[in-house]
Amino acid sequence: GLARRPVPLRLPEWSSVVLSVTAAMVFSLEPRVLGSPGSTFKEKSARANSKTGEIGGHGRLDQRRHGGSFDASSSSPHPVQDEDCKFSVVLGAQWGDEGKGKLVDIMAKDAQVCARFNGGANAGHTLVVEGRKYAFHLLPCGIINRGCKNLIGNGVVCHVPTLMKELDALKEFDPRAVERVFISTRSHILFDSHQIIDGILEAEASSNSIGTTKRGIGPSYSSKSIRNGLRFADLLHFDVFEERLRELIKWSQKRFGEPDPTDSETQQHLRKCLHEYNTRSAFDPQNGAKGGVGSVEEEIERYRGFAKMLQHQIVDSVTFIHEDIVRGSKILVEGANAALLDIDFGTYPFVTSSNTTIGGVCTGLGVPPRVIDNIVGVVKAYTTRVGNGPFPTELQNEGQNLPDYMEEYIGEAMVIQRKGDTRGPYSLTKGCQVKVGEMLQEVGHEYGTTTGRRRRCGWLDIPLVKYSAMLNGYHSLSITKLDCLTGLKEIRVAVAYRNIGMTEVRLPSGYFPSHLEDLKKIVCEYETLEGWEEDISKCRRFTDLPTSAQRYIVRISELCGIRVSSVGVGPDRTDILWVP
Repeated sequence: GLARRPVPLRLPEWSSVVLSVTAAMVFSLEPRVLGSPGSTFKEKSARANSKTGEIGGHGRLDQRRHGGSFDASSSSPHPVQDEDCKFSVVLGAQWGDEGKGKLVDIMAKDAQVCARFNGGANAGHTLVVEGRKYAFHLLPCGIINRGCKNLIGNGVVCHVPTLMKELDALKEFDPRAVERVFISTRSHILFDSHQIIDGILEAEASSNSIGTTKRGIGPSYSSKSIRNGLRFADLLHFDVFEERLRELIKWSQKRFGEPDPTDSETQQHLRKCLHEYNTRSAFDPQNGAKGGVGSVEEEIERYRGFAKMLQHQIVDSVTFIHEDIVRGSKILVEGANAALLDIDFGTYPFVTSSNTTIGGVCTGLGVPPRVIDNIVGVVKAYTTRVGNGPFPTELQNEGQNLPDYMEEYIGEAMVIQRKGDTRGPYSLTKGCQVKVGEMLQEVGHEYGTTTGRRRRCGWLDIPLVKYSAMLNGYHSLSITKLDCLTGLKEIRVAVAYRNIGMTEVRLPSGYFPSHLEDLKKIVCEYETLEGWEEDISKCRRFTDLPTSAQRYIVRISELCGIRVSSVGVGPDRTDILWVP
């Protein structure tokens, strides 16, 4: 008979990695721990006191840990910032809001230059200095240290009115702060029109909304990509700037300013504002008190003033930063957003519009990889994210309407005021049962600096952090907000991913699904560690921490295979412990 051509078998994305792991198990001669496929004998001792994985709460695998050896001496020897390190990078290792700003601010004390390489005013950092809060969306955190130069690199999209507002807020702290801020000639300008377009597109998406900050980041990077954007270099040639700005506004009005029969009320208003270029009404329809302008002419005059104020701060950033590299200056680079929001490697499409990982440093500042000698990944002691998209360890969402995970609270009684919440203050009493996700939201003040939205909260996700580490090559980790876990009798940590269709097989270490449908099928295997009841906010050395808190940190180091160099125990700059 005729030979039949074999029909190719189409498998889901996760199946190939499961098959590869299974094959490795069959042919490997190394001993394995039952129920932990892919684990070598070396890892066995770390789980010697763990029960075999079993289905726990929320349909996820649970593994209980009751003890074990916690020796960090085998971790990487790199400190947060060694004396010999000249070019340090601080990156978010999760979905953002990890608390990078405080670490950058501390490290900037010894830096001559602090730089940003990506994003725009969608990034938010809140710093507490001398008892006063500073919220930055565009300025590098090094601005708080009066001896540090601050560079906004070519990879950043910059909304100038926001930048000037942040500088104005610093006048009391440092009247000459603007003289320490330098902006790349190649950095693109984000205009009010980009923000209006962002709002129109987000409203159009309805149920498929990405959950952007509506700060115009995506439309601004789109202008950059289709090459009708304006850069800061254009401000130095204002006649050309004015002509090109008029062209950009006309282009925006033609494509987004005309009404559509299917428009929502919000879209109708935004399109009308764009057509008239009344951004003041777009930002605040009732009072027009949230910035903006009333016409194209007013916008041009506003930027004429900006051009005069900033003319000496607009620099060729490539030459600027390489001069400091050559002279041996200490340079500190601050990432905006985080690894899982990277346009290429994040949970697409629920991502930002720039490269947030280590490669973005090179393209966003114009530096070669070989100059980078210290990379610190900042990891919150639990996991949070803002906006939509799958979240494997999620306990509570923005609307606080998930079942959550119940745990006994053993810490000191506390009352937390909830501004604008009709339910009144949030209270904790010793011995009560708490919803862990809700507790993290309230105790951790998990509200976005940029959006004001409540952040979704969940347990620490080690597979996610390991994926982030593969992308970025961290020399050390900085753990933040450990104090927010105080009072939980037991704390869970996701240690591995499995697929819901084949839970007996762990997915490979560091693997993170590239498609949302595959991510939705992930179930987490958990370890449970002992919590602590003592207030740790006053601890000033790592050894001051309760034993259980120390074990939690060292276990993170063991699971990730990366040294933990610092631990945050509160919001102030002094609330950070250096791990020996």
